[in-house]
Amino acid sequence: MSKPAILIVEDEQKLSRVLQLELEYEDYETEVADNGKDALELIESREWDLVLLDIMLPKLSGLEVLRRVRRTDEATPIILLTARDQVFDKVSGLDLGANDYITKPFEIEELLARIRAHLRNRQTLQSEDVAEEQSLTVGDLYVNLNSREVLREDVAIELTPREYDLLIYLLKNKNIVLTRDQLIENVWGYDYYGETNVVDVYVRYLRQKIDKPFTVAYIQTVRGVGYTIKDHDR
Repeated sequence: MSKPAILIVEDEQKLSRVLQLELEYEDYETEVADNGKDALELIESREWDLVLLDIMLPKLSGLEVLRRVRRTDEATPIILLTARDQVFDKVSGLDLGANDYITKPFEIEELLARIRAHLRNRQTLQSEDVAEEQSLTVGDLYVNLNSREVLREDVAIELTPREYDLLIYLLKNKNIVLTRDQLIENVWGYDYYGETNVVDVYVRYLRQKIDKPFTVAYIQTVRGVGYTIKDHDR
């Protein structure tokens, strides 16, 4: 099992070195950045289990780093480090998506406890995501994502790879109306861009297998817009 990876973003060299030594002693993998620009590049270069992020940084502030990271990554736990015991920093950081903050000077034991808590929470959320992603359902329609098995009323349904991909995208966005362009882009790719009639053809194929033999039709046409899979239990 690989060590949890923690990025330390701190421009105070003595503190960053102490943090690195303490974390590595606790069996974490670490890397250090001493400015916001390098921190952002490191965060974008790989997956981190947690980031310790100082607010006052050269080149790019910690709050700006946080703002940019949260545009694309809502999952990585980020603990803010600040020397200023001011409500504004704390509120701003939490509003921007920080998971926690700790004010310098702090006891290393308290920081380690907070790190352990956030890593446990991250692991729990990841386990829940994996469990959810193993299958997709709507009503009596069930898809096993590992085996690619498709069942309705416990009857196996054979789909072509493209029909399957279309069904999965509709299921992942159930109750959301998807335009033909969205379906082309996400199921067929840019090579088919502009050929929206192919969507209508494959929706017809899918309906023949998923809906026509059964009482309830899940695939709905929204005239002038596109298609959706409707959860009739809602």
